Amino acid sequence: MDRDLYLAEHLEELRRRLIITTGFFLIFFIVFFVYVENIYEFLIKDLEDKLAILGPADILWVYFLISGVFAIAFTIPIAAYQIWKFVLPALDPNERKSTLLLIPSLFILFLTGIGFGYMIVFPTVLSFMQNMSTGHFETFYTTEKYFRFMINLTFPFGVLFELPAVILFLTSLGILNPARLAKTRKIAYFILIVTAVLITPPDFISDFLVMVPLLLLYEVSITLSRVVYRKKLRKENFLHSNLKS
Repeated sequence: MDRDLYLAEHLEELRRRLIITTGFFLIFFIVFFVYVENIYEFLIKDLEDKLAILGPADILWVYFLISGVFAIAFTIPIAAYQIWKFVLPALDPNERKSTLLLIPSLFILFLTGIGFGYMIVFPTVLSFMQNMSTGHFETFYTTEKYFRFMINLTFPFGVLFELPAVILFLTSLGILNPARLAKTRKIAYFILIVTAVLITPPDFISDFLVMVPLLLLYEVSITLSRVVYRKKLRKENFLHSNLKS
């Protein structure tokens, strides 16, 4: 009976955290939708020709898409804080402080990944595609396909760039450690290389531009995990020696 009550309380707490996160997402979505035309103009400022729409609902769908991506970006720290509050009772004071400090980095890393995808990967891939069609096809972009292409190339990098913060968080909780990460390095490299090849055109330069940052991210994650793990071990040894004395 007590176990069922404990589980019900946890589920209710989880539901409350999800409602708060969803509420903030909707607020951010509305705010960005108000200014979505300005954002749209900024994103297409380098295009020589205007984008076309094939139906009256196309532009509305694109505005929803843009507002949604920006709303997700600004909801990430809120969602991370709600997760932190949910697991808070299971953390000791040191773990609470170290994991709380990771929340701003999630937001910064996500924006960095989006920026990398938008400023480096997207123009490189778009230029490659345009060069392939030059002299053979009449180039004609619709708003929906252009922005779907942009989001598909940029959004995954926002997620992938979260890797160091996620690994630090899991190391702080004792779920991961640097030895385990180093042991799975070959598998991680394979996954990251395949990811880089799949989301870029079939040329070495594009693959290289994406592959190297992803591999460096993993190595940085291992290094940071090693630092956190050593601090965690020192604290545990200190507490253990105090208890003995």
